[in-house]
Amino acid sequence: MAYSDWWKKAVVYQVYPKSFQDSNNDGIGDLPGITSRLPYIKKLGADVVWLNPIYKSPDKDNGYDISDYCAIQPNYGTMSDFDEMLEKAHALGLKIMMDLVVNHTSDQHKWFQESRKSKDNPYRNYYIWRDSVDGHEPNNWGSRFAGSAWEFDETTGQYYLHLYTKEQPDLNWDNPKVRQEVWNLMRFWLDKGIDGFRMDVINLISKPEGLPDGNKKTGAKYGGTGLVANGHRLNEFLEEMNDKVLSKYDVMTVGEMPGSTPKEAIKYAGLKENKLNMVFQFNHMNISPNSDKRLGHWNDEPIDLVDLKKVLSKWEIALDGKGWNSLYWSNHDQSRAVSRFATDNPKYRVLAAKMLGTTLHMLQGTPYVYEGEEIGMTNAHFTELSQYEDIQSLNAYKEFVEVEKIVDKETMLKYFIEHGIMLELQCNGTKIIIVDLQTGRLG
Repeated sequence: MAYSDWWKKAVVYQVYPKSFQDSNNDGIGDLPGITSRLPYIKKLGADVVWLNPIYKSPDKDNGYDISDYCAIQPNYGTMSDFDEMLEKAHALGLKIMMDLVVNHTSDQHKWFQESRKSKDNPYRNYYIWRDSVDGHEPNNWGSRFAGSAWEFDETTGQYYLHLYTKEQPDLNWDNPKVRQEVWNLMRFWLDKGIDGFRMDVINLISKPEGLPDGNKKTGAKYGGTGLVANGHRLNEFLEEMNDKVLSKYDVMTVGEMPGSTPKEAIKYAGLKENKLNMVFQFNHMNISPNSDKRLGHWNDEPIDLVDLKKVLSKWEIALDGKGWNSLYWSNHDQSRAVSRFATDNPKYRVLAAKMLGTTLHMLQGTPYVYEGEEIGMTNAHFTELSQYEDIQSLNAYKEFVEVEKIVDKETMLKYFIEHGIMLELQCNGTKIIIVDLQTGRLG
Protein backbone atom coordinates (compact mmCIF):
# COMPACT_ATOMS: atom_id res chain seq x y z
CA MET A 1 0.00 0.00 0.00
CA ALA A 2 1.44 3.38 -1.01
CA TYR A 3 1.17 6.37 1.28
CA SER A 4 2.22 9.99 0.97
CA ASP A 5 5.22 11.41 2.79
CA TRP A 6 3.12 13.94 4.70
CA TRP A 7 5.55 13.78 7.62
CA LYS A 8 8.13 15.64 5.53
CA LYS A 9 5.94 18.73 5.65
CA ALA A 10 4.96 18.42 9.31
CA VAL A 11 6.03 20.22 12.46
CA VAL A 12 5.88 18.12 15.64
CA TYR A 13 5.04 19.57 19.06
CA GLN A 14 6.18 17.39 21.95
CA VAL A 15 4.00 17.19 25.06
CA TYR A 16 5.32 15.82 28.34
CA PRO A 17 1.93 14.99 29.93
CA LYS A 18 2.97 15.22 33.58
CA SER A 19 4.01 18.86 33.28
CA PHE A 20 1.88 20.22 30.44
CA GLN A 21 -1.59 21.14 31.73
CA ASP A 22 -3.35 20.14 34.93
CA SER A 23 -7.15 20.08 34.56
CA ASN A 24 -8.16 18.98 38.07
CA ASN A 25 -5.70 20.86 40.32
CA ASP A 26 -3.89 17.79 41.62
CA GLY A 27 -0.50 19.14 40.54
CA ILE A 28 -0.13 16.65 37.67
CA GLY A 29 -0.78 17.29 33.99
CA ASP A 30 -3.40 15.05 32.38
CA LEU A 31 -5.20 14.12 29.17
CA PRO A 32 -8.14 16.51 29.61
CA GLY A 33 -5.55 19.25 30.14
CA ILE A 34 -3.88 18.35 26.86
CA THR A 35 -7.26 18.33 25.11
CA SER A 36 -7.98 21.84 26.38
CA ARG A 37 -4.70 23.09 24.90
CA LEU A 38 -5.03 21.53 21.46
CA PRO A 39 -6.37 24.77 19.91
CA TYR A 40 -3.25 26.55 21.23
CA ILE A 41 -0.97 23.92 19.69
CA LYS A 42 -2.86 24.23 16.40
CA LYS A 43 -2.51 28.01 16.55
CA LEU A 44 1.28 27.61 16.89
CA GLY A 45 1.31 25.95 13.47
CA ALA A 46 2.07 22.42 14.62
CA ASP A 47 0.77 19.43 12.68
CA VAL A 48 1.61 16.52 15.00
CA VAL A 49 1.48 16.16 18.78
CA TRP A 50 3.99 13.68 20.19
CA LEU A 51 2.97 12.39 23.63
CA ASN A 52 5.53 11.02 26.05
CA PRO A 53 4.31 7.76 27.64
CA ILE A 54 0.78 7.84 29.01
CA TYR A 55 0.55 4.10 29.72
CA LYS A 56 0.00 2.51 33.12
CA SER A 57 3.30 2.57 35.01
CA PRO A 58 4.79 2.45 38.53
CA ASP A 59 6.57 5.64 37.42
CA LYS A 60 10.07 4.61 38.47
CA ASP A 61 11.37 6.27 35.30
CA ASN A 62 8.66 8.82 34.60
CA GLY A 63 6.48 6.49 32.59
CA TYR A 64 9.20 4.73 30.60
CA ASP A 65 8.67 1.68 32.81
CA ILE A 66 5.38 0.35 31.46
CA SER A 67 3.28 -2.20 33.34
CA ASP A 68 0.36 -2.28 30.86
CA TYR A 69 0.72 -1.06 27.28
CA CYS A 70 -3.03 -0.99 26.67
CA ALA A 71 -4.10 1.00 29.73
CA ILE A 72 -3.84 4.69 30.63
CA GLN A 73 -1.86 5.89 33.64
CA PRO A 74 -4.65 6.75 36.15
CA ASN A 75 -3.07 10.10 37.07
CA TYR A 76 -3.53 11.15 33.44
CA GLY A 77 -7.15 10.07 33.10
CA THR A 78 -9.00 7.25 31.38
CA MET A 79 -9.14 5.62 27.98
CA SER A 80 -12.29 7.66 27.34
CA ASP A 81 -10.25 10.80 27.99
CA PHE A 82 -7.70 9.58 25.44
CA ASP A 83 -10.39 8.84 22.86
CA GLU A 84 -11.84 12.32 23.35
CA MET A 85 -8.42 13.91 22.97
CA LEU A 86 -7.71 11.94 19.79
CA GLU A 87 -11.08 12.87 18.31
CA LYS A 88 -10.59 16.56 19.15
CA ALA A 89 -7.08 16.54 17.70
CA HIS A 90 -8.25 15.03 14.42
CA ALA A 91 -11.13 17.50 14.23
CA LEU A 92 -8.56 20.30 14.46
CA GLY A 93 -6.37 18.71 11.80
CA LEU A 94 -3.75 17.60 14.31
CA LYS A 95 -2.19 14.15 14.33
CA ILE A 96 -1.20 12.20 17.45
CA MET A 97 2.10 10.32 17.77
CA MET A 98 2.63 7.95 20.70
CA ASP A 99 5.82 6.95 22.47
CA LEU A 100 6.60 3.27 21.83
CA VAL A 101 8.79 1.84 24.62
CA VAL A 102 9.61 -1.77 23.80
CA ASN A 103 13.30 -2.28 24.60
CA HIS A 104 12.15 -2.97 28.16
CA THR A 105 9.05 -3.12 30.35
CA SER A 106 8.39 -2.42 34.01
CA ASP A 107 9.25 -5.19 36.44
CA GLN A 108 5.57 -4.91 37.40
CA HIS A 109 4.42 -5.96 33.93
CA LYS A 110 2.57 -9.28 33.86
CA TRP A 111 5.18 -10.76 31.53
CA PHE A 112 8.03 -10.12 33.95
CA GLN A 113 6.03 -11.12 37.02
CA GLU A 114 5.53 -14.49 35.35
CA SER A 115 9.06 -14.65 33.97
CA ARG A 116 10.72 -14.43 37.37
CA LYS A 117 8.62 -17.19 38.94
CA SER A 118 10.65 -20.11 37.59
CA LYS A 119 13.14 -21.07 34.90
CA ASP A 120 10.53 -23.12 33.05
CA ASN A 121 7.78 -20.49 33.13
CA PRO A 122 6.30 -19.85 29.64
CA TYR A 123 7.31 -16.19 29.96
CA ARG A 124 10.89 -16.87 31.09
CA ASN A 125 12.36 -16.28 27.65
CA TYR A 126 10.54 -12.95 27.29
CA TYR A 127 13.52 -11.43 29.13
CA ILE A 128 17.28 -11.95 29.24
CA TRP A 129 18.31 -14.19 32.14
CA ARG A 130 21.82 -15.50 32.77
CA ASP A 131 23.74 -17.45 35.40
CA SER A 132 26.46 -15.73 37.36
CA VAL A 133 30.06 -15.92 36.12
CA ASP A 134 32.67 -16.72 38.77
CA GLY A 135 30.26 -15.51 41.44
CA HIS A 136 29.45 -12.13 39.87
CA GLU A 137 27.43 -10.54 37.06
CA PRO A 138 27.38 -12.28 33.63
CA ASN A 139 29.43 -9.47 32.05
CA ASN A 140 30.82 -6.03 32.86
CA TRP A 141 28.06 -3.92 31.33
CA GLY A 142 27.02 -0.81 33.20
CA SER A 143 23.48 0.54 33.28
CA ARG A 144 22.93 3.80 31.43
CA PHE A 145 21.51 5.05 34.73
CA ALA A 146 24.67 4.10 36.70
CA GLY A 147 25.63 0.85 38.39
CA SER A 148 25.59 -2.63 36.91
CA ALA A 149 23.24 -3.54 34.05
CA TRP A 150 22.48 -6.83 35.83
CA GLU A 151 20.22 -7.50 38.81
CA PHE A 152 20.34 -10.73 40.81
CA ASP A 153 16.94 -12.31 41.47
CA GLU A 154 16.76 -14.57 44.51
CA THR A 155 13.76 -16.55 43.29
CA THR A 156 15.64 -18.45 40.58
CA GLY A 157 19.23 -17.56 41.41
CA GLN A 158 19.91 -15.84 38.08
CA TYR A 159 20.59 -12.30 36.87
CA TYR A 160 18.35 -10.37 34.47
CA LEU A 161 19.55 -7.62 32.13
CA HIS A 162 18.42 -4.00 32.49
CA LEU A 163 20.17 -1.36 30.43
CA TYR A 164 18.34 1.29 32.45
CA THR A 165 16.93 1.00 35.99
CA LYS A 166 16.63 -2.38 37.71
CA GLU A 167 12.86 -1.86 37.49
CA GLN A 168 13.16 -1.88 33.67
CA PRO A 169 14.12 -5.42 32.57
CA ASP A 170 15.09 -5.68 28.91
CA LEU A 171 12.88 -7.69 26.59
CA ASN A 172 14.39 -10.58 24.64
CA TRP A 173 13.69 -9.64 21.02
CA ASP A 174 15.30 -12.87 19.80
CA ASN A 175 12.11 -14.58 21.04
CA PRO A 176 9.49 -14.42 18.23
CA LYS A 177 6.71 -14.46 20.84
CA VAL A 178 8.00 -11.15 22.21
CA ARG A 179 7.94 -9.60 18.75
CA GLN A 180 4.38 -10.81 18.21
CA GLU A 181 3.35 -9.22 21.51
CA VAL A 182 4.89 -5.92 20.31
CA TRP A 183 3.10 -6.10 16.95
CA ASN A 184 -0.20 -6.68 18.80
CA LEU A 185 0.19 -3.70 21.11
CA MET A 186 1.17 -1.48 18.17
CA ARG A 187 -1.97 -2.53 16.30
CA PHE A 188 -4.06 -1.78 19.39
CA TRP A 189 -3.14 1.92 19.22
CA LEU A 190 -2.99 2.20 15.45
CA ASP A 191 -6.48 0.72 15.17
CA LYS A 192 -7.66 3.42 17.56
CA GLY A 193 -6.50 5.90 14.95
CA ILE A 194 -3.18 7.28 16.19
CA ASP A 195 -0.85 8.62 13.52
CA GLY A 196 2.57 7.25 14.39
CA PHE A 197 5.21 6.23 16.90
CA ARG A 198 8.35 7.71 18.37
CA MET A 199 10.30 4.57 19.26
CA ASP A 200 12.31 4.77 22.46
CA VAL A 201 15.94 3.50 22.16
CA ILE A 202 14.81 1.23 19.35
CA ASN A 203 18.36 0.52 18.19
CA LEU A 204 19.14 -1.27 21.47
CA ILE A 205 16.67 -4.13 20.96
CA SER A 206 19.20 -6.43 19.25
CA LYS A 207 21.80 -7.56 21.77
CA PRO A 208 25.18 -8.92 20.59
CA GLU A 209 25.55 -12.68 20.47
CA GLY A 210 27.13 -14.08 23.61
CA LEU A 211 26.74 -10.78 25.51
CA PRO A 212 30.52 -10.11 25.61
CA ASP A 213 32.25 -7.70 27.98
CA GLY A 214 32.47 -4.09 26.81
CA ASN A 215 35.54 -1.88 26.79
CA LYS A 216 35.99 0.15 29.98
CA LYS A 217 37.09 3.78 30.03
CA THR A 218 40.13 4.55 32.16
CA GLY A 219 39.14 4.39 35.80
CA ALA A 220 35.60 3.21 35.04
CA LYS A 221 34.01 0.41 37.05
CA TYR A 222 31.81 -0.90 34.25
CA GLY A 223 32.18 -1.54 30.54
CA GLY A 224 30.27 0.52 28.04
CA THR A 225 27.08 -0.86 26.54
CA GLY A 226 27.70 1.02 23.31
CA LEU A 227 28.22 -2.32 21.60
CA VAL A 228 24.49 -2.98 22.12
CA ALA A 229 23.50 -0.20 19.70
CA ASN A 230 22.63 -1.19 16.11
CA GLY A 231 22.94 -4.91 16.77
CA HIS A 232 23.25 -7.63 14.15
CA ARG A 233 19.47 -8.36 14.03
CA LEU A 234 18.18 -4.79 14.24
CA ASN A 235 17.65 -4.50 10.50
CA GLU A 236 15.74 -7.78 10.50
CA PHE A 237 13.54 -6.72 13.41
CA LEU A 238 12.66 -3.37 11.83
CA GLU A 239 11.89 -5.00 8.48
CA GLU A 240 9.57 -7.43 10.25
CA MET A 241 7.91 -4.57 12.14
CA ASN A 242 7.25 -2.78 8.88
CA ASP A 243 6.00 -5.90 7.12
CA LYS A 244 3.71 -7.04 9.93
CA VAL A 245 2.42 -3.66 11.14
CA LEU A 246 3.61 -0.31 9.84
CA SER A 247 3.09 -0.97 6.13
CA LYS A 248 -0.62 -1.44 6.83
CA TYR A 249 -1.13 2.13 8.17
CA ASP A 250 -0.46 5.67 6.91
CA VAL A 251 1.68 6.82 9.82
CA MET A 252 4.98 8.52 10.67
CA THR A 253 7.77 6.83 12.58
CA VAL A 254 10.92 8.13 14.22
CA GLY A 255 13.36 5.83 15.96
CA GLU A 256 15.48 7.07 18.84
CA MET A 257 18.94 5.71 18.00
CA PRO A 258 21.70 6.82 20.38
CA GLY A 259 25.18 6.39 18.97
CA SER A 260 24.05 6.26 15.34
CA THR A 261 25.92 7.67 12.35
CA PRO A 262 24.42 9.07 9.13
CA LYS A 263 25.28 5.79 7.40
CA GLU A 264 23.29 3.83 9.98
CA ALA A 265 20.41 6.31 9.79
CA ILE A 266 20.16 5.72 6.04
CA LYS A 267 20.29 1.97 6.61
CA TYR A 268 17.34 2.02 9.00
CA ALA A 269 15.40 5.05 7.75
CA GLY A 270 16.57 5.69 4.21
CA LEU A 271 14.11 6.97 1.65
CA LYS A 272 14.44 3.70 -0.27
CA GLU A 273 14.14 1.51 2.83
CA ASN A 274 10.91 0.04 4.17
CA LYS A 275 11.53 0.51 7.86
CA LEU A 276 11.35 3.91 9.62
CA ASN A 277 10.81 7.45 8.30
CA MET A 278 13.59 9.09 10.33
CA VAL A 279 15.78 8.69 13.42
CA PHE A 280 16.65 10.76 16.45
CA GLN A 281 20.43 11.03 16.70
CA PHE A 282 22.50 12.77 19.38
CA ASN A 283 25.63 14.01 17.63
CA HIS A 284 24.81 17.68 18.24
CA MET A 285 23.91 16.88 21.84
CA ASN A 286 27.23 15.21 22.55
CA ILE A 287 29.62 17.97 21.53
CA SER A 288 31.69 19.66 24.26
CA PRO A 289 31.87 16.61 26.55
CA ASN A 290 33.66 16.69 29.90
CA SER A 291 37.43 16.38 29.60
CA ASP A 292 37.18 13.74 32.35
CA LYS A 293 35.76 10.90 30.26
CA ARG A 294 34.33 9.20 33.34
CA LEU A 295 31.76 12.02 33.62
CA GLY A 296 30.55 11.78 30.03
CA HIS A 297 28.11 14.58 29.19
CA TRP A 298 28.00 16.01 32.73
CA ASN A 299 29.79 19.36 32.56
CA ASP A 300 29.25 23.12 32.31
CA GLU A 301 31.32 23.73 29.19
CA PRO A 302 29.80 26.08 26.59
CA ILE A 303 28.86 24.69 23.18
CA ASP A 304 31.50 25.31 20.51
CA LEU A 305 29.71 27.02 17.59
CA VAL A 306 32.10 25.67 14.97
CA ASP A 307 31.65 22.10 16.25
CA LEU A 308 27.88 22.56 16.24
CA LYS A 309 27.87 23.81 12.64
CA LYS A 310 30.04 20.86 11.58
CA VAL A 311 27.67 18.33 13.12
CA LEU A 312 24.52 19.90 11.68
CA SER A 313 26.12 20.20 8.24
CA LYS A 314 27.35 16.61 8.33
CA TRP A 315 23.85 15.24 8.81
CA GLU A 316 22.20 17.62 6.33
CA ILE A 317 24.70 16.72 3.59
CA ALA A 318 24.81 12.98 4.29
CA LEU A 319 21.02 12.52 4.31
CA ASP A 320 20.23 14.84 1.39
CA GLY A 321 18.35 12.75 -1.17
CA LYS A 322 18.97 9.57 0.82
CA GLY A 323 17.14 10.02 4.11
CA TRP A 324 15.21 12.51 6.18
CA ASN A 325 16.41 14.43 9.23
CA SER A 326 14.59 14.84 12.53
CA LEU A 327 15.43 18.32 13.81
CA TYR A 328 15.41 19.25 17.48
CA TRP A 329 17.17 21.41 20.06
CA SER A 330 15.63 19.99 23.22
CA ASN A 331 13.25 17.35 24.56
CA HIS A 332 12.44 15.52 27.79
CA ASP A 333 15.99 14.08 27.90
CA GLN A 334 17.85 17.32 27.24
CA SER A 335 18.31 20.70 28.84
CA ARG A 336 16.46 23.75 27.55
CA ALA A 337 17.71 24.93 24.15
CA VAL A 338 18.17 28.58 25.13
CA SER A 339 20.22 27.68 28.20
CA ARG A 340 22.37 25.12 26.42
CA PHE A 341 22.96 26.52 22.95
CA ALA A 342 22.72 30.25 23.65
CA THR A 343 22.04 32.08 26.92
CA ASP A 344 19.20 32.46 29.39
CA ASN A 345 20.43 35.94 30.32
CA PRO A 346 17.17 37.98 30.38
CA LYS A 347 18.76 40.61 28.15
CA TYR A 348 19.28 38.16 25.28
CA ARG A 349 16.92 35.26 26.01
CA VAL A 350 14.12 36.20 23.59
CA LEU A 351 16.49 37.05 20.76
CA ALA A 352 18.41 33.83 21.36
CA ALA A 353 15.21 31.76 21.33
CA LYS A 354 14.14 33.30 18.02
CA MET A 355 17.57 32.64 16.55
CA LEU A 356 17.44 28.98 17.55
CA GLY A 357 13.89 28.61 16.25
CA THR A 358 14.79 30.16 12.92
CA THR A 359 17.80 27.88 12.54
CA LEU A 360 15.76 24.77 13.34
CA HIS A 361 12.98 25.48 10.87
CA MET A 362 15.30 26.46 8.04
CA LEU A 363 17.12 23.10 8.00
CA GLN A 364 15.95 20.18 5.85
CA GLY A 365 13.97 17.77 7.96
CA THR A 366 10.99 17.53 10.30
CA PRO A 367 11.21 20.01 13.21
CA TYR A 368 10.34 18.87 16.75
CA VAL A 369 9.44 21.61 19.24
CA TYR A 370 9.42 20.74 22.93
CA GLU A 371 6.67 22.20 25.09
CA GLY A 372 7.66 25.66 26.28
CA GLU A 373 10.39 25.99 23.67
CA GLU A 374 8.15 28.37 21.75
CA ILE A 375 8.24 30.84 24.66
CA GLY A 376 11.98 30.50 25.23
CA MET A 377 11.83 28.58 28.51
CA THR A 378 15.15 28.14 30.34
CA ASN A 379 16.68 25.59 32.69
CA ALA A 380 15.66 25.65 36.33
CA HIS A 381 18.41 26.84 38.66
CA PHE A 382 17.95 24.61 41.68
CA THR A 383 20.53 24.58 44.45
CA GLU A 384 19.74 21.41 46.41
CA LEU A 385 19.72 17.76 45.43
CA SER A 386 16.34 17.33 47.14
CA GLN A 387 14.80 19.51 44.43
CA TYR A 388 15.56 16.92 41.73
CA GLU A 389 13.59 13.80 40.88
CA ASP A 390 15.22 12.68 37.61
CA ILE A 391 16.57 9.18 38.24
CA GLN A 392 19.57 9.50 35.91
CA SER A 393 20.66 12.68 37.67
CA LEU A 394 20.25 11.21 41.15
CA ASN A 395 22.17 8.07 40.20
CA ALA A 396 24.95 10.15 38.62
CA TYR A 397 25.22 12.22 41.80
CA LYS A 398 25.50 9.08 43.93
CA GLU A 399 28.11 7.53 41.62
CA PHE A 400 30.33 10.54 40.92
CA VAL A 401 30.01 12.46 44.21
CA GLU A 402 29.32 9.93 46.94
CA VAL A 403 30.91 6.70 45.69
CA GLU A 404 33.75 7.53 43.30
CA LYS A 405 34.25 11.08 44.65
CA ILE A 406 35.26 12.43 41.23
CA VAL A 407 33.59 15.81 41.81
CA ASP A 408 32.16 17.63 44.81
CA LYS A 409 28.52 18.42 45.50
CA GLU A 410 28.67 22.03 44.32
CA THR A 411 30.28 21.10 41.00
CA MET A 412 27.76 18.35 40.27
CA LEU A 413 24.82 20.62 41.06
CA LYS A 414 26.31 23.19 38.70
CA TYR A 415 26.45 20.52 35.99
CA PHE A 416 22.78 19.76 36.66
CA ILE A 417 21.89 23.42 36.15
CA GLU A 418 23.90 23.97 33.01
CA HIS A 419 23.81 20.72 31.08
CA GLY A 420 21.54 17.79 30.40
CA ILE A 421 18.73 18.17 32.95
CA MET A 422 15.10 17.93 31.95
CA LEU A 423 13.15 20.76 33.55
CA GLU A 424 9.91 18.82 33.67
CA LEU A 425 11.39 16.10 35.87
CA GLN A 426 12.60 18.53 38.51
CA CYS A 427 10.24 18.48 41.43
CA ASN A 428 10.15 19.82 44.95
CA GLY A 429 8.36 17.35 47.16
CA THR A 430 5.11 16.54 45.38
CA LYS A 431 4.86 19.80 43.48
CA ILE A 432 5.32 19.31 39.74
CA ILE A 433 6.42 22.26 37.63
CA ILE A 434 3.54 23.18 35.35
CA VAL A 435 3.82 25.41 32.31
CA ASP A 436 1.18 28.01 31.43
CA LEU A 437 1.69 28.19 27.68
CA GLN A 438 -0.27 31.42 27.26
CA THR A 439 1.63 33.44 29.83
CA GLY A 440 4.89 31.51 30.00
CA ARG A 441 4.65 31.43 33.79
CA LEU A 442 5.44 28.43 35.94
CA GLY A 443 3.04 27.44 38.63
